[in-house]
Amino acid sequence: MSFCAQLREEAREIWDGWHQHPFIAGIRDGSLEREKFIYWIKQDYLYLQDYARIFALAGAKASRLEDMQSFARLMDGILNTEMSLHRSYCAQFGITAQELETLDKSPTCQGYTDFLVRTAALETVGVTVAALLPCIWGFYEIGTRLQEVGDTSPDNPYRDWIAMYSSAEFAQLSQWSKELMERYAREAGSGEREQMKKAFVISSKYEALFWEMAHTLEEWKY
Repeated sequence: MSFCAQLREEAREIWDGWHQHPFIAGIRDGSLEREKFIYWIKQDYLYLQDYARIFALAGAKASRLEDMQSFARLMDGILNTEMSLHRSYCAQFGITAQELETLDKSPTCQGYTDFLVRTAALETVGVTVAALLPCIWGFYEIGTRLQEVGDTSPDNPYRDWIAMYSSAEFAQLSQWSKELMERYAREAGSGEREQMKKAFVISSKYEALFWEMAHTLEEWKY
């Protein structure tokens, strides 16, 4: 069994839960309230900026040119492929660039990005890759499943979302990430591999919390 398959099994219940979440169900059939989608777009826009920075930090710590190139490709894909979808939806919903620049992170978004930054700063590159993997791989899994069973007709306002995360371009980003994970796992000792699994599961939990955050329009209480 590949290391990525082991990771997927470690977080199986969490990942399976994503597909049943009301937010994803609303994307699938187009019934998701616009307010919740706009909330998600804004928070994910903030999240992806830090997510791309973590790839840059990992690339700076990498010892091989090949890995540095992989991290650079992934960062470019996040900034110029994935975030292009966010920018198009922002334009569609009348969200200005100035508005995006003045947004505050929700509690869940803040916690998730803080975890990623801490991991990149204090842990090995391999553990950092494991923490980054649930987002990019998980979105591709969600996108491909929605492409198979969801409403992709012009009547679904979220059909571009489904198309983006099931696209060949996003498949390549996911595959690059998994290849990096396998390479670092092969070189890691048993202790580091356990830390990789732990980081992967924590990020998987944050992914679940992120869907719930958008579904409930989470706010700071204090």
